[in-house]
Amino acid sequence: MGWKETLQWKVGIDVNVFAEKKTWKAFGVSILLFAVIAYGGLSAFGVTSAMFGVGGEVREVPDFEMQTVNRTGIEENITNETGWFKLSENRGNVIILDFMAHGCGSCHYAQEHMEDEIAGWQNLTGPYPVMIVSIGSWYDIETMEWLNESEPAENYRVPEWILGMGAHDSIILNETTGERGDLTEYYYAQQIPLLLVIDHQGYIVGKQNSGTPVEGWDEFDAAVVYANAGEAEERDLRMGLKEVDRSFTGILALGLILGILVYFSPCAFPVLPGYIGYYISLGLREDELRESGKLKGAMPKHITVGALAGAGMLTFFAVLGLLVLGLAEIINIAGYLHRFAIFIAILLFVLGSFMLMGGTAHLLGWIDKLIVQRFSTTESDDLFTPRRNMYLWGIGYAAASVDCTAAIVLPYLGYLLSGGTYAVIAGLGGIMLSVFLLMMSVTVIVGVGSKKVEAFLRRATDMIKMVGSWMMMFAGIGLFLYLTQPELVSSWI
Repeated sequence: MGWKETLQWKVGIDVNVFAEKKTWKAFGVSILLFAVIAYGGLSAFGVTSAMFGVGGEVREVPDFEMQTVNRTGIEENITNETGWFKLSENRGNVIILDFMAHGCGSCHYAQEHMEDEIAGWQNLTGPYPVMIVSIGSWYDIETMEWLNESEPAENYRVPEWILGMGAHDSIILNETTGERGDLTEYYYAQQIPLLLVIDHQGYIVGKQNSGTPVEGWDEFDAAVVYANAGEAEERDLRMGLKEVDRSFTGILALGLILGILVYFSPCAFPVLPGYIGYYISLGLREDELRESGKLKGAMPKHITVGALAGAGMLTFFAVLGLLVLGLAEIINIAGYLHRFAIFIAILLFVLGSFMLMGGTAHLLGWIDKLIVQRFSTTESDDLFTPRRNMYLWGIGYAAASVDCTAAIVLPYLGYLLSGGTYAVIAGLGGIMLSVFLLMMSVTVIVGVGSKKVEAFLRRATDMIKMVGSWMMMFAGIGLFLYLTQPELVSSWI
């Protein structure tokens, strides 16, 4: 018995599939679908994040102060004797405000870019020197000590520029009366990373909400150069922050926008094509499943599938949010999010590989017994339950993208809890509605669009499962690279 036969006998995988022409046809189709869907998702994220929090009257940014890590030779030259940094005391400089967190994966990409550019920015010859101020924005779940601790395994290095921790009372609303405000709320930093270029007079002239912007960094970097030369105003780069709106409708609207950012976050873009590929293959095999007696009734409607997947996403984040906020004083759960996302990336690749080679049932039998047989169903079961599967797909979608989306959901949940019951209802209602509508819209569009290519796909029935398997593998590879290879990914952007 050769090694191929032995491998198939022991773990059920057939490596001969790689010698088949249809496997590589499916590979080509998968690359095209994955690239188009992923690029579309990242573009949607970029457009939405660019509009988030800005608009209205152009005015100076709110003044704030924060406690820094107060390192010798770095913060001590800028802060007061107790290590506090105050924005207004540094007027006359171009200040890049970097809203970040130790456990925010996408923030590490933004830091990578600033590290590459800071020497050039500081050597600019304009009259307004450039400085970077990084602000820990997960102040409900991270500590100053952890922010000041490098963790190479998580791709986090303590910035070599001013670093401090924001707070719920950092904003100085009225210095005379002592009225204060929440830093995240007034700067619309619920979604991080958030980089703002503040010119020498205190106006925003540049903004970036992603560590891996599809459009690149040219516009942001140019804003730094123009601000250094004092040309930002004449080039009409100044923009205003939106007024804080704590009304029910205001918080609801904020939740709606954040829901879009959650759905199309950079960590989610590798997974979105996998979800779409699975749903397309599911619909095209409806007749086959019904004829075999494994499907009772019709497949759920597109809108139902979207709602179920959306409910799965919300279930995951609700549980995660309660765990993080409830156990924050005991366990640093946020510190494990990155590792958990890497585990999901590896699992996606393994599952995709064994789906392609037909060995899932053998190698992952324990998963089948503990999870799949109890909750999900496959075409090999006596009864196939697509509704339950799509709900579980939503949970998987949220789990795979947790390293980025947690940067939005967790601080936002803490902010809502501080605002009372109505804020929680309005804010979570906004996110739920937004994610529901997006899941349903994407699913409906895919469902309607798939009808137009149904004839072609039905002629290529054997390729359908292969395409889904390849796309799941691509999702795992893409997510793993995004989480573990910031230098490599940055070089591609």
